[in-house]
Amino acid sequence: MTEKRDQQFFDGFMLLVGIFVGIVAGILLLGDLVGEGLGAQAEEGAAQSAIVERIRPIGEVALIGDPTLAAAPSGGATAPPPAAVSSTLSGTELYDQLCALCHAAGVGGAPLLTDLASWQPRIEQGAEVLRDHVINGYQGSAGVMPAKGGRTDLSDAEVLAAMQYMLDQVSP
Repeated sequence: MTEKRDQQFFDGFMLLVGIFVGIVAGILLLGDLVGEGLGAQAEEGAAQSAIVERIRPIGEVALIGDPTLAAAPSGGATAPPPAAVSSTLSGTELYDQLCALCHAAGVGGAPLLTDLASWQPRIEQGAEVLRDHVINGYQGSAGVMPAKGGRTDLSDAEVLAAMQYMLDQVSP
């Protein structure tokens, strides 16, 4: 009989422990859903929309007569045209922004800004040859000079001002 009572006690005790564990697990799951669960879902949704925005196409092809074209919102989605550059750069500014890329490190055989020995053979060819090489470009045994330093949008006067700035740096 005591054995039967012990078994009933043990069964009842295990039932209470099971109910207690179930209640604690239920509270934890409910807390996760109500508390952090909603915040995590919101963060995941925001992250997902950020990814979609980053990988969306820049533009779309629209054909005349396409029915989806009429449904597309125009909303002024086109970007305004870039502002035209109206100011000219001085020789110093142009050297700092463009010419120094090659002439500060000797890239492509470019003479260093203050290295008179590298500049001397070029200076001896004459101002007209230097102007031609700076404006139209040059490729030879001495190195490579792209036309207008690779910035064909610059005026001849701007490029020549940068050339004069560099020549002034090596002049004795």
